[in-house]
Amino acid sequence: MGGAARAGVTGSVVAAVDLGASGGRVITGRVGPSGVELHEVTRFGNEPVFAGGTLYWDILRLHEEVVSGLSAAASRFPLASVGIDSWGCDYGLLDAAGTLIGNPVHYRDGRTSGVTVPVPAQALYAVTGIQHLPFNTIYQLAASLGTSALSAARTLLLIPDLLAYWLTGSAGAEVTNASTTALLDVATRTWAAGLMERAGIPPRLFPPLRHPGDVIGLITASGVPGGLPLVAVASHDTASAVVAVPAAGPHFAYISSGTWSLVGMELAKPVLTEESRLANFTNEAGIDGTVRYLRNVTGLWLLQECLRAWGSAAGALEPLLAVAAAVEPLRFVIDADDPVFLPPGDMPSRIARWLSSRGLPAPSSPPEIVRCVLDSLALAYRSAVIAAQSLSGQHADTVHIVGGGSRNELLCQLTADACGLPVLAGPAEATALGNVLVQARALGAAPESLDRMRAIVRASAALRTHPPAGDGRAWTAAANRIRHFRALAV
Repeated sequence: MGGAARAGVTGSVVAAVDLGASGGRVITGRVGPSGVELHEVTRFGNEPVFAGGTLYWDILRLHEEVVSGLSAAASRFPLASVGIDSWGCDYGLLDAAGTLIGNPVHYRDGRTSGVTVPVPAQALYAVTGIQHLPFNTIYQLAASLGTSALSAARTLLLIPDLLAYWLTGSAGAEVTNASTTALLDVATRTWAAGLMERAGIPPRLFPPLRHPGDVIGLITASGVPGGLPLVAVASHDTASAVVAVPAAGPHFAYISSGTWSLVGMELAKPVLTEESRLANFTNEAGIDGTVRYLRNVTGLWLLQECLRAWGSAAGALEPLLAVAAAVEPLRFVIDADDPVFLPPGDMPSRIARWLSSRGLPAPSSPPEIVRCVLDSLALAYRSAVIAAQSLSGQHADTVHIVGGGSRNELLCQLTADACGLPVLAGPAEATALGNVLVQARALGAAPESLDRMRAIVRASAALRTHPPAGDGRAWTAAANRIRHFRALAV
């Protein structure tokens, strides 16, 4: 681990800054002989701002919340280091003086709709291995070509790297998050400068790459104790979550379930076949040279938007889930990955329109809509798990669900039924755990081996097993219906 700080301090307390699309938190963690102990210090919302026809991240408020959280953490514990993870693809641009040029644009903004690059899809995938998503960094930059902001820019920093720059003054790009841009060569793990030039994107924008465990620099931001090292973790939140998948061997699939669901397998090398590209699988960088072979599936976003639309009228989620469990299974099923569900809005009405436009009955009550969403997510998970095994040639004996969705027992059981595999649910705090473990390893307070780090997670987390029920024929029939509607849409 080049540049890593290895102090060999067992039980060191570290601070994990974990930023998600809907909220963030600062969590402290201590790795000891019996496992990992976490304490949430602060939690804060992450609401985008719509201004002048563009959807932005409120990055200055996020920075303020991060500094405040780290200050609070340092007042409670003698911190040994800090690490930051966040979502991928989005970025800030700095000018020659290192000043931010405008707020980072939100990946759900419509500016990339219909944007293309002058690189054939096959050639792009052969280099980057990244699935096509309209908000990939390459398309965000393509949408900005010719603008004054891009012309003035000298450095592009992804969200965790931008915050790290403000904390330390050091500019760089951590490789797991850099791999989400569709601008990194997945085989060499270097910036794909030739591809950038073909796409008309200036390679000069991209800073040196870092790896998990590297020390970025010492924090100098006002409000945080000076001299505290900021350590590069697996800064894409899914990469940190996969570190903390409590697998006991190589034959597993994982679902990192949150606003998005990332469904896939951990591989030793990328899968760059044309079949993989057409199946829209991605090869993102993982820790220790591993590949996160996965498909982005629209996740709990669907449920979050439904709850937002209903407000207090539908009541709390837990009672809704209890009633939804008794709703007739697979009666209402949508294609969860249809782009119509990507933007924010009135999700219950959108679901009803999707079904009625295809001559299908639509759910009429919140419990029915909740069951529709969860059945549809389980179907999407099933499709991705089956495809990941087929395309990679690696089989899975178990499906691990980590992240917030692991708390949803109905979703976990439906996933087990749909996949025909046992589901091991937990830990819910996988991203923070992965962040903490990589920092602790850099300090010499956690094992070098990824397998042994995962053993620590198994010893620390309360895990639940959901055996599959039923013979799977109803799920197969529902999956065939979704495939039929996809074929009609082509």
